[in-house]
Amino acid sequence: MLVAEDDETLGALIARGLRDRGGYVVDLVPDGETALSYMRFYEYSVAVLDWRMPKLSGLDVVHRLRRSGGLTPVLMLSARDAPEDRVAGLDAGADDFMVKPFDFGELLARLRALQRRPPAAQLSRLRVGDLECDPISREVFVDDRLVPLTVTEVGILEILLRRSPGAAPRGLIAQHVWESDHCPLGSNTIDVHLRRIRAKLARSTAHIQTVRGVGYRIVEPRQESGRAPRVS
Repeated sequence: MLVAEDDETLGALIARGLRDRGGYVVDLVPDGETALSYMRFYEYSVAVLDWRMPKLSGLDVVHRLRRSGGLTPVLMLSARDAPEDRVAGLDAGADDFMVKPFDFGELLARLRALQRRPPAAQLSRLRVGDLECDPISREVFVDDRLVPLTVTEVGILEILLRRSPGAAPRGLIAQHVWESDHCPLGSNTIDVHLRRIRAKLARSTAHIQTVRGVGYRIVEPRQESGRAPRVS
């Protein structure tokens, strides 16, 4: 999930809430220009954009995204509460609109509703070999059989799948799965979680490799030459 918010404190609170209460992997960016570049490079199941941001406003971001054919569902956040502002946001291409301050439980419910829409569900499923991860339902399957993973394990696996066949650095995993004040980089926490994930995925054709000095990557044998994972 992408969150674009120029207020550093509010952005951190939103990202933490999405990770802790929703189990999401979150990319947090401080301006519209960075948000647009991320949305063009990565596939997100949903994006939360602040209206007022430096470089490009949330309105500009969603307008350009739609003009380029981007289908990522977008929820717009704004302190503007006039009907014409909501109309402008929706007409630009946003899928939903919430006025600050907002109830976090309602935000989560609206995001779940956006993710249930067919285009989002089709774009967000990630596969490597017989391994499939659905970031919307937070479910993982091997050969169509459900694999019981914890919220943290799903978060780590999603990062590996999105970066496959490239490596996901340890710092990136720590940044997106844990709060910054509980960073596991100085311990063996990440390694312990990876061992557990490997054990649970032992029957899968996909396998997790350790990239010395960098982090981890997930591949299937024919991807080791650099082939990208299937995304559907």
